[in-house]
Amino acid sequence: MRIGARVLIGMTAATTLALSCSPAASAEPATVWKWGALHSTDGWATAWGKVSVGQSGLVVSGNLDDSYGKGCSWALIRYQNARNGRWRTHGVYNCVTGTGTFRKDLGGVLQIRVKVCRGTAKRPVGKCSRWKTVYTQGG
Repeated sequence: MRIGARVLIGMTAATTLALSCSPAASAEPATVWKWGALHSTDGWATAWGKVSVGQSGLVVSGNLDDSYGKGCSWALIRYQNARNGRWRTHGVYNCVTGTGTFRKDLGGVLQIRVKVCRGTAKRPVGKCSRWKTVYTQGG
C-alpha cells in the first residue's frame, strides 16, 4: 500500500506542477476600471461601461441605452494622447430603442472622459451630461 500511495502522491504533484506552469494559469487578470451610469439631462440617454488594458493600450467599452425612441442617444469619449498631449473625441450613437454596445481602442492615453447627450443620427444636439473622468493615468 505504501508504494501505491507514493505513486499517487507523485502523480498528483506532477499534475499540479504541470498545471501551474501552463501559460493560462500564470497569466494575470487584466486590469479593469468600471464606470457607472451617466445620464443625459433629460434622462432618456444612459451609458455605462469599463476601461480595460488591451494589447496596444487602453480600450473603452460599454453600453448605450436609448429609452425614448425619438432621436438618438450619444456617448462622447474624449481622451488625451500620451505621445503629444492632444485631446481627441470619438462619438458613438444609438438610434434604436434599447441598449447597444460599443468598443473603442484608444492606445496610450493620459486621461479618458465620457459625456452622454441626445441628438440626431448626424451629431449630438443637446441635453448633455457633464464630462465625467473615467480614467486618469497614475491616479
